[in-house]
Amino acid sequence: MSNVRQVDLTDVDCGITQALGVLTDWWTFLIVRDVSGGVTRFDALQKELGMSRRALAERLTALVEHGVLHRRRYTDRPPRYDYLLTAKGEGLLPVLLALQEWGDRYVLGDGSLTATAAAGSAEHRRAHALRGRTLPELTLPRHDGVPIAPADPGVWTVLFCFPGAFAPESQGYPQHWTDIPGTRGCTLEATTYAARHERFAAAGARIRGVSTQRTDQLSAFAAHAALPYELLSDADGRLAAALRLPTFRAAGADRLKRLTMLIDPAGTIREVQFPVTDPAASVDEMLLAVTAKTPV
Repeated sequence: MSNVRQVDLTDVDCGITQALGVLTDWWTFLIVRDVSGGVTRFDALQKELGMSRRALAERLTALVEHGVLHRRRYTDRPPRYDYLLTAKGEGLLPVLLALQEWGDRYVLGDGSLTATAAAGSAEHRRAHALRGRTLPELTLPRHDGVPIAPADPGVWTVLFCFPGAFAPESQGYPQHWTDIPGTRGCTLEATTYAARHERFAAAGARIRGVSTQRTDQLSAFAAHAALPYELLSDADGRLAAALRLPTFRAAGADRLKRLTMLIDPAGTIREVQFPVTDPAASVDEMLLAVTAKTPV
């Protein structure tokens, strides 16, 4: 058994108490955070976190024993492993997003509910630090339910994140939705990308949109707006947690703040737009960025 300090948790019927018996300290949360983001090997985790090798080994062992992580061998001599989230571990992703949103809003921010961010804010810096980052291996359900990668290898991808877009004939906007700064413009952004779709394709780029909405909601909106590109559902928070994307919570759900990434054929993020304050203009700005980076 791991040497990580165990606490005698006598309240056996309290889920919070028992969860804290597994997630023993803040290092454990940071390990789960980094593994979800694609940092899966011991040396890389130790370098990223700056913790002692002994402490890291103890916590990794405990997380494997508790079924939060599993080990996948990638070399035999000497034996070395990737540490990957299990289904039980992926169940922690909404917890990480809730902690991040609370920290962004109440610790780093002034407590205001907003779907955008100020230039120079912690969220702004974190978003733009994604340049040069390689997308982790994951799939998200397309609006028809088929799981696909956010960006296909070998092509440029424009991946725009949006808070929520709704088909008026089948869905109403959540209560007080338009009172939240930054929520307006999802339909305009999506339809502007649709109008520029052929120009993006001519420049060698594929368009995909992603939100935390359910696939049925995305399918209804895609049909309503006659979108010529795919929408992806990050309802489980896999992409948001992996990239630490800015989020806010409204109408009982975690929502992505409006952010756009340009991803190269190798899966590396080359450009980031955040905050996006003019959804329509941001599309033309991204088209210019695509044209400048892709071969004519």
